Amino acid sequence: MMQVTAHLNNLRIAPRKVRLLADLVRGLSISEAVSALEFQRQRAARPLQKLILAAAADAEHNFKLKKDDLVIKQLLVNSAVTMKRYMPRAFGRAAMIRKRGSRVTVALMSKTGAKLEALPSLTSEQKTEHKKEEPGTAPSAAAVKKDTHSGIKPKSPRSLRSRLFSRKTG
Repeated sequence: MMQVTAHLNNLRIAPRKVRLLADLVRGLSISEAVSALEFQRQRAARPLQKLILAAAADAEHNFKLKKDDLVIKQLLVNSAVTMKRYMPRAFGRAAMIRKRGSRVTVALMSKTGAKLEALPSLTSEQKTEHKKEEPGTAPSAAAVKKDTHSGIKPKSPRSLRSRLFSRKTG
């Protein structure tokens, strides 16, 4: 089965609000989804509609699929960068306001099950590069296992008495 994906990054609408519309159109054909989003009052309807139409145009142009045969197989809404702003409050304090963003991914699939030539696969060099850990991710289980045998003793669990009566500075 052929699957065509399109992405919308950094949509400045909260993911919770976008998911309401994503649940509405998931599994529908392209024409049904576009017409359903046409009459929605939510602000996220227009960007979602444009994304679906862009994915359909991509499938039609690049993969020679018919627009009428396409169905929304997957519609993922994840959180993007959250902008933090501050609002003055009483007694000289400041309250944080989180302006959330969304990252939307749509995957279209052909109803008729049209198969195309396989996309070029990754070379072994690209696979090893792809498997490298990104900064900020948790280390793999093998790396953690190596660290336990490096001679560093893990911290012993603290007793209840030391936890209850410990100083805040220590």
